[in-house]
Amino acid sequence: MYWASGIISVGALAGLTTVVMVLMLGQCRVLFAMARDGLVPRQLAKTGSRGTPVRVTVLVAVLVATTASVFPITKLEEMVNVGTLFAFILVSAGVVVLRRTRPDLQRGFTAPWVPLLPIAAVCACLWLMLNLTALTWIRFGIWLVAGTAIYVGYGRRHSAQGLRQARESATRRC
Repeated sequence: MYWASGIISVGALAGLTTVVMVLMLGQCRVLFAMARDGLVPRQLAKTGSRGTPVRVTVLVAVLVATTASVFPITKLEEMVNVGTLFAFILVSAGVVVLRRTRPDLQRGFTAPWVPLLPIAAVCACLWLMLNLTALTWIRFGIWLVAGTAIYVGYGRRHSAQGLRQARESATRRC
């Protein structure tokens, strides 16, 4: 049975590598979109000769490598869990909200069993989040406060979409 532990270890290593790569790819794309809109400095939105967001990719790689070398893996695991579960909750709730408020939107994919499936997803993610440690919740709260401060202090004034909406509301008042 010793050979089975080797197979499981290889599978776990392959799975974890895939998860890390997908999380980094997703983070790069989110930061790239935020930079294009002005929520973070627009210099990060510059792309390389092949159209890839090189600056954001390098930034994320450096941040991930630094974080992985400084913090214990168990703490990083908990932070990734709470952040990912929270993102899943936002996406699931967003499906229900958009289906109700914007039924006219063209969709490339229509989620089945709305609102039952998204509500079940929110409940499952909340249950998993509630099983995380109190210290993880404190760290998560600090990240939320920091993100809100960055948005209020920088992003709101530089967001292309926010500026467009402000102009439209000012035009309607006139």
